[in-house]
Amino acid sequence: LKLPSDSFKYLSWCDIEEHDVRGNQLHCPRVREGPSKEELFFRGEEHTLKKRKQVTDTEKWQKKLQENWENCAELNLSFQDLGDLYQMENFKRILQRLIRVEKLWLVDNSMTDLSAIRLPRCRELNVNKNHFTSFKQLPKMPQIQHLSLAENNIMTLSGISDFRHTPLESLILKRNPCEFQERYRQL
Repeated sequence: LKLPSDSFKYLSWCDIEEHDVRGNQLHCPRVREGPSKEELFFRGEEHTLKKRKQVTDTEKWQKKLQENWENCAELNLSFQDLGDLYQMENFKRILQRLIRVEKLWLVDNSMTDLSAIRLPRCRELNVNKNHFTSFKQLPKMPQIQHLSLAENNIMTLSGISDFRHTPLESLILKRNPCEFQERYRQL
C-alpha cells in the first residue's frame, strides 16, 4: 500500500520544492541522504525515488543559501542513521559550515572521527552513543563548556589535556571503558 507521503520519505527538508524554510529555523532537521537507486531497486521501492534533473550552479547556490548552516546557533542532528560513507561525507560537509553553532547534539550517529571539524563557538556538545575511541577524534572546540561523551568507546584519558585551554566545566564519560581505569576520577 502506497501512502501519499511515500514520494517524500527519502527526501531531506531542503529537497522539497516550494517552501522558504531555512536551516537555522529548524532545530532537528533530517540531513542524511536517502538510499541509492540500486538499494531502492533491491528493496522494491524504486517508485519513491524522485526523478533527478541536472542541477545548475544557480540551484546549488540557492540550496546552500536555503540550508543556511552558517547561522545556526542551536542544532540537533541526532539519529541520522548514517550507515553509508556518502551519508557521512554529506554530514561532515554540513558540520564544517556550523561556524556559529553554540549548542550541538549529534547523538547516535555512528561517528568515529570528527578531528577535521572546527566548531569555533560551540559551548555545548552531546555526542553520546557514537563510536569515538579517543579525545583526539573530537572536533576542535576552543569555547567548549559542556561535553557529553557517554556510551562511546573511550579507552584512555590521553588527549584530555587538550581541554586545559578551554572553559570546560562538565565532562560526561558514563559507560566508556575508561571508567575502569585506575584513578579515573582523579585523572
